[in-house]
Amino acid sequence: MSGKSLKNIVESLLFVYDQPLTLDRLAGLLEEFERSDIREALNQLVAKYQEADGGIVLVQVAGGYQLRSRPENADYIRRLTKGKGVKFSQSALETLAIVAYRQPVTRSEVEYLRGVDSGGVLKSLLEKRLLKILGKKDVPGKPLIYGTSREFLELFDLKDISALPTLKEIEELVPPDPFADQPQLPLEPDAAESESIDN
Repeated sequence: MSGKSLKNIVESLLFVYDQPLTLDRLAGLLEEFERSDIREALNQLVAKYQEADGGIVLVQVAGGYQLRSRPENADYIRRLTKGKGVKFSQSALETLAIVAYRQPVTRSEVEYLRGVDSGGVLKSLLEKRLLKILGKKDVPGKPLIYGTSREFLELFDLKDISALPTLKEIEELVPPDPFADQPQLPLEPDAAESESIDN
């Protein structure tokens, strides 16, 4: 088969599959082709979709490749899928962030950082398949250790976990606190002030 036929086959597989396809998975499906030829077909498709003025792009996400709509069309897609978006509570976002940046992490470590019980939130995130159990920590009690899942990478459009923004990048995005340099008022009045108030 020609390189063009391989490219068409890979494009068809990407189109019909609703999850990212890894090079390993494609190589397993397309045993009659060389791995290097499959990689080249993927690179050509990425370039084709980047250069095209269409509504679809081919992106690397969660360790694989996936056809997705262009990000600039998100508002229009939201209109179509109104009410189907993923919404997270503040506690779920905090927990996801802690696990993403600190993984592998135990429940007690998450709770220590959040300052509240997090068992329910962890269970909910496991049910949504955004977190997974990586094993048990080799300490007394053998607590479960948690990490992010492939679905987490897909949802947040990350190629891999190293694509998470650094603390410095986040600080650059967040506007400075206008009250950060303001001196704090004392909680207890001075003795002189206390006397004048009493009189």
